[in-house]
Amino acid sequence: MDSLTQLTFGAACGEAILGKKVGKKALFWGAILGTLPDLDVFIPLGSPVDDFVYHRGFSHSLFLLAILSPLFAKLITVIHQDTKHLYIKWAILCFVVLEGSVLLDLLTIYGTQIFWPFDTTPHAIPSLFIIDPLFTLPILIGVLAALFFKNHRLNKTGLSLSIAYLTWALGAGIFVKNKMEKKLAEQGVTYSQFISSPAPFTTFLWRTVGIEQDYYFEAYYSLFDGNAPLTLHSYPRNLHLINGIEDHAPIVKLKKFTKGYFGMSDQNRSIAVTDLRMGSEPDYVFQFRVAENKNKQSIPTEAVRLESIRDWSQLPWLWERIWDPRARPG
Repeated sequence: MDSLTQLTFGAACGEAILGKKVGKKALFWGAILGTLPDLDVFIPLGSPVDDFVYHRGFSHSLFLLAILSPLFAKLITVIHQDTKHLYIKWAILCFVVLEGSVLLDLLTIYGTQIFWPFDTTPHAIPSLFIIDPLFTLPILIGVLAALFFKNHRLNKTGLSLSIAYLTWALGAGIFVKNKMEKKLAEQGVTYSQFISSPAPFTTFLWRTVGIEQDYYFEAYYSLFDGNAPLTLHSYPRNLHLINGIEDHAPIVKLKKFTKGYFGMSDQNRSIAVTDLRMGSEPDYVFQFRVAENKNKQSIPTEAVRLESIRDWSQLPWLWERIWDPRARPG
């Protein structure tokens, strides 16, 4: 999730657990702990591809954070010695906030290595877009109420509403997955795998990307579509561009990290790998140049992340698409 959401979620949990006993200290430490796991983004890991695939690694380990929770609690009671008698409560606060922030990241499509170091596979249960106002606003309002008006009840109410929305999002994800399986079967669409995730800023509209050999398709489904047929658009994956460089380290890592949801492209004789899960056609968030095309041969190069293009002009269409299955991008 985005930094504001993680910060406010941590602050809300901290306030709910210890706010009445230690005041703003609980809110302050909750905010810090909620943000802490994502600070690994500032750690250089060797290359742009390594920074990409190893983000949300050790810092998002449920095991490691469980071990660190009592240590953070000890540090807090050293800083605030007047709260030493609340050590157990501080430990609970640290555990809930650290583990909760990681589980929030698990619910986005990026992938989170929650079982590190025993399993370095990035797991994801895509149920929320990285920024979702309906999840963030209730906890933000509750935190502000606790910060400026000492309103503990409103903070707990905001936290409860956000958790209720989270439950809704998980249910919507299961519903959409089942609906897509049914609709793809009805329309005779073949695929080896597909994944659905919320469109930007909402859980009412979902984007599906599916893989079938050298092609992938993209489709949108709204919870209000009813029995309207799916509109699918297919695109080539250009897997021939990978011939001869299959063992190139960046490609091996990206294929594993994307779990097969990747495409290749030749951009001015620069061969790039695209993560098809994040973004939409033709604008994707993560693209990496991994080779050059010389005399129709792919020559491995040092990986470079390509600048992503955010086409915000499509946002009105996304809103229109929620309500109208016939809506088309502008």
